[in-house]
Amino acid sequence: MSLQDAFDRWLPLIEAELQEIVGTAHRSLAAYYGMMHYHLGWVDEAFQPIQAVSGKRLRPVLCLLSCEAAGGDPLQALPAACAVELVHNFSLVHDDIQDGSHFRRGRRAVWDLWGVDHGINVGDALFVLARLALHRLENRGVPSSRRQAASLVLDRACLALCEGQFFDMTFEDRVQVDLDQYLWMIRHKTAALLAAAAQLGAIVATDDPALPDCYYRFGEHLGTAFQIQDDILGAWGDEQVTGKSAATDIRDKKKTLPVVYALNQSGDRDAAQRLASLYAQDAPLEQVAIGRALTILDQVGARRYANDMAERYHRLALESLDQTRIENAAQALLREMAASLLGREI
Repeated sequence: MSLQDAFDRWLPLIEAELQEIVGTAHRSLAAYYGMMHYHLGWVDEAFQPIQAVSGKRLRPVLCLLSCEAAGGDPLQALPAACAVELVHNFSLVHDDIQDGSHFRRGRRAVWDLWGVDHGINVGDALFVLARLALHRLENRGVPSSRRQAASLVLDRACLALCEGQFFDMTFEDRVQVDLDQYLWMIRHKTAALLAAAAQLGAIVATDDPALPDCYYRFGEHLGTAFQIQDDILGAWGDEQVTGKSAATDIRDKKKTLPVVYALNQSGDRDAAQRLASLYAQDAPLEQVAIGRALTILDQVGARRYANDMAERYHRLALESLDQTRIENAAQALLREMAASLLGREI
């Protein structure tokens, strides 16, 4: 079975489980739940059913594959997989508000359509529904000890996500961010939820305490590599592939890994200072300034550094899988997923 076959197999079950969890509680709340359904890609602005882009559902598939790899029944892990996906979507609804992003997946963001107040409330509900989803593990026959462990993992991941978002927002107002701070931020904001997804799958599968830790490290390293790869694409990506204008992150003066690396170049202080001056401007960068910033990044080898760093974390992710001493079809698919996310051959 290929990775695409795995997605084709699990996505309908994930969507069905999500729709049960986020079902409208009462007809008087149809508009409230309709906003959640809109964000999840099931309805249009008038709450009519459509086939919209609903996201990759990467995290829940990762959870199910990790469960299967660890010797468990992925059907038992469906509630945990959906809990992670709902936490991810709660964070996206709130991110759009905090970033002032008017669009999400090619459609108007929830807050842009219905206002900030409703957007906050929708995000809050998705978070609570994620917590409630874990209670469905009991109906799937998951023992109490594993359910308690799963609850702790999800709560810790949620806190890490919020901590990472805090640092990401504070970085916007600071020119100087060091590399350790940046890596800490992405491990919390991006990698923590991927790590939790993989760990939750293993927790549902086994009482062996070592295996969930291995899958956690796999997800954490993979998430870190994935974010660094996204940073690279945000500066040098092909618009036809990424779906967004080239150098969008540079235009918006985001503190991505290539930029943080360049700003911390003690061996080329002139380049670092020129980039800092560009990033000190109040408005988004114009095309000429974007070109200057990219030239500076090339001059200091920022792209090469970021590529090497992504490769390092990709390698660490695979080593974490090796430490499980498991070889089966699901484990092979996890390796394929790691390669696919980073555009590498397996």
